Amino acid sequence: MSASSRALTARQRQSDLLLAGVVFVAGIISAALSAVSGLYGEEQAPLWQAIVYLLVLALPLAARRIWPAQVAVIVSVAYFFAATLRVPEMYAGNIAMFIGLYTVGAWMANRRAAMIVRVSIIVGMFIWLMITMYRDAIDTANEEEIVAGAMSPYLAFMMLQLLVNVLYFGGAYYFGEHAWKAAMQRQSLEQRTEDLEREREVTAAQAVALDRVRIARELHDVVAHHVSVMGVQAGAARMVLDQDPARSKQILSSVEESAREAISELRHLLETLRSNGDDEDAASTVSLADIAQLVAASNGAGLPTEYTVIGEERPVPSVVQVNLYRIAQESLTNARRHAGIGATADVRLRYTATGIELEVVNTGRPVLAPRPGMGQLGMRERTLASGGTIESVPRERGGWRVRVQIPLAAHAELAGAAA
Repeated sequence: MSASSRALTARQRQSDLLLAGVVFVAGIISAALSAVSGLYGEEQAPLWQAIVYLLVLALPLAARRIWPAQVAVIVSVAYFFAATLRVPEMYAGNIAMFIGLYTVGAWMANRRAAMIVRVSIIVGMFIWLMITMYRDAIDTANEEEIVAGAMSPYLAFMMLQLLVNVLYFGGAYYFGEHAWKAAMQRQSLEQRTEDLEREREVTAAQAVALDRVRIARELHDVVAHHVSVMGVQAGAARMVLDQDPARSKQILSSVEESAREAISELRHLLETLRSNGDDEDAASTVSLADIAQLVAASNGAGLPTEYTVIGEERPVPSVVQVNLYRIAQESLTNARRHAGIGATADVRLRYTATGIELEVVNTGRPVLAPRPGMGQLGMRERTLASGGTIESVPRERGGWRVRVQIPLAAHAELAGAAA
């Protein structure tokens, strides 16, 4: 199994194959030049061993990201035997071992194992270097018949070699670790981007769902009210058509007016849904002043309704006005549907010191088992959207009571902050 946690792309595989080929060709050139120059003198191994060594060195590099630890160990062992046997090639081996150590740090998913592999190779190489340096120092001292003293030319050369190896192995370790951290940061950013994209899609879907709910609620409020009124009025016109044609004509005129109002509100609703949402006035198709028309329509539909405004009128946000109007509309519609014959209704709009209150009370038959429907849910949503509270309960003596209280101080603070 691969030790890397990242899947390789076709381009990365081609890059590794190209790297292996470049290391092999460059190693052949280096080995030929080293053999001609006599890199190791009389102890130098034949050239064919260098070719075998370069094959062992280059071929594993083609799979360095798939098995980074194995490749690093193979390349390091090959370099050790090549230097021990005096194979005439040095530079390609150094490059290959640096790449192997770097790949372990940059691509090995098990970070503890990656550290152990690199530290083991580096410590092993330094032990071998120290043994070689000590042996060569003794041989050099014996040949020159002197004791290798402090800062002798040979010792200075060995110290330079030690410094170069520290920089070499330290660089391979550092750059591999840095590449891994950069890749993890990049992967984290990509994951975060994907999460944000998913959240954006979810948010968009939720916005669409909320729009659908809003459309359904508005359509319910408009259609249910006007269709209910027209149905009651049409039934009354049919009943008095033969006895009182004039009265029937008057009722049918009210049906026509209700139909026109329904069409007008539906048109305003469509215009609001098609707008970009920047114009607040577009959404305010109705206001508190239109509640009087609701009461008149309710009276015309056969439900005697009184309307009272209590307190000193003051500015009310357009959104609150629309919501209160729709709540009054839904309450009167429900009263006409369920209150029964002989029922009456009372609509009261109160301006209090801290806010505004709407109360719609109707008489009628007792409600034994209230069934929450779309209208009740819409009223509660509109109340919560305005920051208020709602009480929608049956009355003990029959009928229903809807009371909505909305504080206006919070809306005033928001308006002042916006200004």
